[in-house]
Amino acid sequence: MFADYHVHTYYSDDSETPMEKQVERAAALGLQEICFTDHVDYGIKRDWDDPRRMNYRKGGSGEPERMALSNVDYPRYFKEIEEIRKRYSDKIIIRAGLEFGIQVTTIPQYEALYEKFSDKLDLVLLSVHQIDNLELWTQDFQRGKSQEEYNRRYYQEILKVVQKYKNYDILAHLDLITRYDNHGAYPFENVRDIVEKILKIIISEGKGLELNTSSWRYGLADTQPSKDILRLYKEMGGRYISFGSDAHTPEFIASHFEEANSILVNEIGINYEIYGSLSR
Repeated sequence: MFADYHVHTYYSDDSETPMEKQVERAAALGLQEICFTDHVDYGIKRDWDDPRRMNYRKGGSGEPERMALSNVDYPRYFKEIEEIRKRYSDKIIIRAGLEFGIQVTTIPQYEALYEKFSDKLDLVLLSVHQIDNLELWTQDFQRGKSQEEYNRRYYQEILKVVQKYKNYDILAHLDLITRYDNHGAYPFENVRDIVEKILKIIISEGKGLELNTSSWRYGLADTQPSKDILRLYKEMGGRYISFGSDAHTPEFIASHFEEANSILVNEIGINYEIYGSLSR
């Protein structure tokens, strides 16, 4: 199945792209499916209807100058997805998803959100973007810690989350910390023990593992997750791989999928199934 299961739009705080632009690009590329997975990051951001939310923050490198600080406007989001589905029903399947940027301390908020909107969701990505309400991409989490400290703590947070939170389908960009590690790639063997525990849980529960192709545009030297993690996933009996471009603009929809596919098949030797049989 040719599908992109990690796509952002102007409902995320770091994108200004209308939904329809992403769909047009996906359809033009011949994708069979696209799934919108806009950001929800409790702890850092509040919901759109929370009067305590801050309206904007200053954009970082490569971002718009002003960035909305609220999570997805859920009623508008699901309504627009339904409208676009009708318009493009003969061209492409459009899935409704969300990317849950979970911390251990915010799990109750995601439980409540999932309960409220589970009937509208086709897919949930699980990600860890911040720890102790400190962002990875700003270096706030890494600051003051050694490379060993922040890498091991990052994977420990993911392990605690997957031990406690179950309402998701795919674990996204498992080694996201490498994207924001100013000291370079941390040796896999130094975190293998924690990663193995994470993979054991997601495999036993039938969750998918995402191959996030944004690693190419971020200039990473390895895939995301790394080839070491993909090999371990295969050795442990993992069966479900999803492809996600993490596209925030149309030009990155399905970007580098052919290269990613070649790596999986020819280098890793994974006889994979694209994670298309959704559990909902």
